[in-house]
Amino acid sequence: MTELPRTLTRLNATAMVAGTIIGASIFVQPSEIASHLGTPGEIMLVWLACGVLTLFGAMVCAELASAFPRTGGLYIFLRDTISPLAGFLWGWAMFWSIHTGIIAAIATVFARYAAFFVPAGDTGVRAIAIALILALSALNYVGVKAGSRVQTALTIAKIAAIAVIVLGGLTLAGAGLVEPPATDGDPPAPAAFSDFLLAMVAGLFAYGGWHMVTYTAGETVLPARTIPVALVVGVTIVTVAYVALNVLYLAVLPLDEVRTSTRIAADAADAVVGGGGSAFMAALVMMSSLGGLTGIILTGPRVYYSMARDGLAFRWLAHVHPVYRTPSRAIVAQAVLASILAGTGAYRQLFTRVIYTEWLFFALMAAGLFVLRRRPGYRPEYRTWGYPAVPLVFIAASLVIVVNQIARDPVEALIGLGIVALGAPVYYLWHANR
Repeated sequence: MTELPRTLTRLNATAMVAGTIIGASIFVQPSEIASHLGTPGEIMLVWLACGVLTLFGAMVCAELASAFPRTGGLYIFLRDTISPLAGFLWGWAMFWSIHTGIIAAIATVFARYAAFFVPAGDTGVRAIAIALILALSALNYVGVKAGSRVQTALTIAKIAAIAVIVLGGLTLAGAGLVEPPATDGDPPAPAAFSDFLLAMVAGLFAYGGWHMVTYTAGETVLPARTIPVALVVGVTIVTVAYVALNVLYLAVLPLDEVRTSTRIAADAADAVVGGGGSAFMAALVMMSSLGGLTGIILTGPRVYYSMARDGLAFRWLAHVHPVYRTPSRAIVAQAVLASILAGTGAYRQLFTRVIYTEWLFFALMAAGLFVLRRRPGYRPEYRTWGYPAVPLVFIAASLVIVVNQIARDPVEALIGLGIVALGAPVYYLWHANR
């Protein structure tokens, strides 16, 4: 069977981590976090704490990637440490809801901001989203190097743009050229622990996507060394960018506006440079969404390819294009389903019901590290710093997210778990047929 070529460098892998995480959420999610909290200090603490927890998850993932430097990432980790069923359910949830839903959602965000420049109704927005999914899928179809180069360039550009925005905004604010945010004189009450927890959950979702670089380990140069470095450096870059952006938001906007804004990045830009800020931020959100989407579209098919090689998905998904050396049929299958979800809007309900379940798999992934550490002769090139405390804290945080979702909306949560659990009879039927 034809193998995928190793062409991704350390720069490509690091850009994939940072670029996939920094999508559209940092430009809208801060208001969700601030709505639960009472002071700017609490807001900054949440963003920093979420970055640290994400780094803990990245370090666990880094050791597993060092131990299993093969195409498939989390699917491989779960398959070889917990059980083949756990790996299959992850791939099942990815294809039918989580990964394709993320693609449809981000493409829709891009299309809505594109409508800022080219007016389009609901049908036009859906058409733009589908066109974007198909175009980026075609880019990745013709070679992983082409897709990774575009993704790397976009990641560098958006991080540079964020740096310019933050430094420029804070400089103007420090020089008194930006009107300081109004305050009401009364000291705000500290947030309750339950509110702090809700803010943490919202923040961790904004850091999502850090694990996706492991899906391409089979196409990465020296993956056992490259991917751990990419994970740690990439998450660190994102944490600095997120903290810096929120410092800017809080420096130029009143706290009440930070809590209630539906377009906080555009509002902050307007406060700094006037009415033209909205157009600039719309362009930045489009570029950021484009960079994140390129990486997400690139990584997903590698899981379906790996499952097909194991006989746990249709064999034709394991096909490698004879010229482009990509999992071409898996890319097409993902593009078709994501386009259907974007075109019908079906991703909204499906995605919100299932997305939290990925944290259940993250907890299992971290538990798999304890299984590996007990195996004789286990000597990976990278070992998680702070073991066993780091993976234990990450497992606890992952389970808190799952329990919190079930407590907040038990009916929807159970439906989401049911969608994932539907993969179990499929797995046993497939296994029996093998």
